[in-house]
Amino acid sequence: MIPYKDDNPTRTFPFITIGLIVVNTIIFILQATYPADPRNVVFAYGAIPRFILTFETVQPIHPFLTIFTSMFMHGGLFHVGGNMLYLWIFGNNIEDRLGHTRFVIFYLFSGIVAAYTHAITSPSSMIPMIGASGAVSGILGAYILLFPHARIYTLVFFGFFVRVIRLPALFVIGFWIVIQLINGILSRGFVDQGGVAWFAHIGGFVFGVLLIKFFLKAKMR
Repeated sequence: MIPYKDDNPTRTFPFITIGLIVVNTIIFILQATYPADPRNVVFAYGAIPRFILTFETVQPIHPFLTIFTSMFMHGGLFHVGGNMLYLWIFGNNIEDRLGHTRFVIFYLFSGIVAAYTHAITSPSSMIPMIGASGAVSGILGAYILLFPHARIYTLVFFGFFVRVIRLPALFVIGFWIVIQLINGILSRGFVDQGGVAWFAHIGGFVFGVLLIKFFLKAKMR
């Protein structure tokens, strides 16, 4: 099941959402074309759970700053492509509701909460976390609360056949978070072996659900 657009119109041009997509894409291209071992960049600027909790580090920048640099780095084409697709589908509506400045703040705070949720679940891990997934998860949490009945155009695969179905956001995003929860629980015995930071997704999503109304109230003052 792959969503690719919604039927939820916006009143303003989503230049922050587009800007985030452009910056993420440029940084991914720079990563992919880095002349030395790309893993060096990941270890230098990825968010390492142990370091962001203790502030110990051997990295070139302060561990807290790696939370922000890690949000713009990705591990592969499908990683960046999936995150940017979800950001494009759902981010423009949240930007429209919050306004451009509050949207940036909301996005970054979602990423911070996501990083620390992952770090708390694996505090001794030295495996860098990278990707916009945690911040984008905050956007999904906000969207499911504000627009649960918006229709999402979704590719659904039936064996070799593909159909486009308009599904409620509540179902599409609800299905997504259930998958994150299941995989998060199943991954508990493998926290130091790398892979997807499921609890970062969960943390970002919960932040989005719980705090989007606060950000909206702040806008109305």
